[in-house]
Order: sequence, then C-alpha cells, then structure tokens
Amino acid sequence: MDVHIINCQLGNIRSVANAFEALGVTVTIVSTPEDLAGAEKIVLPGVGSFADGIKNLNAFGWVDILAETVLQKKTPFLGICLGMQLLATKGTENGEHAGLNWIPGTVLKIPSSGNGVRIPHIGWDDITIRQNSRLYLGITGSPDVYFLHSFHFIPDDRSIITATCKYGIEFAASLEADNIFATQFHPEKSQKAGLAILKNFLDF
Repeated sequence: MDVHIINCQLGNIRSVANAFEALGVTVTIVSTPEDLAGAEKIVLPGVGSFADGIKNLNAFGWVDILAETVLQKKTPFLGICLGMQLLATKGTENGEHAGLNWIPGTVLKIPSSGNGVRIPHIGWDDITIRQNSRLYLGITGSPDVYFLHSFHFIPDDRSIITATCKYGIEFAASLEADNIFATQFHPEKSQKAGLAILKNFLDF
C-alpha cells in the first residue's frame, strides 16, 4: 500500500511520514499535483494559519486535483490539524477566508476570556469517542492524544463529529464523512493510540 502525503509548505511532513513508515507502508511525499496520480490513500497534514494553508493549496494547484481524487473518485483522505480545518467553508483567523468547503462549517478561535484557558491548546488531552467510527476500531476508553491549535472546526452537520475534546469548550476532535476523515489532534505524535488510528485509516 502507498500513502501519498501532500507537501504544500505547511510543515509537519516528516513526522507524519515516519508514523506511516512505522506501520510498514510505502510513503510518497508529493509536492506537485501531478504526483498524486494513482494514490491509494491521501494525507493532508499542516500547522499554521488557515489563510496561509488555503493560499498554498491554491497557489500550488492542489484544489482541483484533490476535489477530483477525493470527492469524485472517493480516494480515502485524512486531514490532520490544519488539514482538517481547511475542509471547512471558511476560516476566521485574521479575517474571513474561504476554505475547500468539502465539509460545510466554520473555523473559529477557541474562546479564552474568563475561563482560564490558554491559547494555543498545546499538549496531551483525552478525547471522548462519540460514535462508531472506522478511525477508532479497537480503541476503548478516552485515549490521550496530542494537540497543537488555537482554532476549532464547527461543522454544520454535527452528526459527522466522531470524537470531542474539552478545553474551555467542547470541540470536535475528529470528523468522518464518507471517505473523508479528519483529526484536530496529531495522531503521528500520539504514540500508541495515534498509530492505532493511522492503522485504522490504512485499513479503510
């Protein structure tokens, strides 16, 4: 099996590749849309701002080929952290910015006033699995996973939220819609639980 990891200058590529390689699969880091041909699984990782992320996807020509491959051909897709947020209709960091709109919804900043919450949300936190999800097969309890973010994704359809986390507010920790999977946390940095989640993605 071959996992294609998209490199559009959003960082965090090598650690994601290392995690998949630890699971015994071939990893291809793709820097141009043409290299996406024949992908069996697609991963979009990322850290940083929504504005920079969507700007890079557009500038490097990823938007149309991703829509064709993921939305039309139904290739399994995993968005990680910023890669999850970019699926939204819009992001609100430093103004409003249109996202991919694959999953209708809005990305908002985690509120911090009056509740003692420090932004960004950094470090280990437990998640609550809300429903049966292919990402969490065989995973029980409330696994601890690693977060690094200041914004969170509010989907219009709350039924696609598969896990939540509480940090001042309860927010979506992961989403699942058909062949599209997304995590706000970093499974590649979440040790045993994270590798189990990535393995479940591979098995889809």
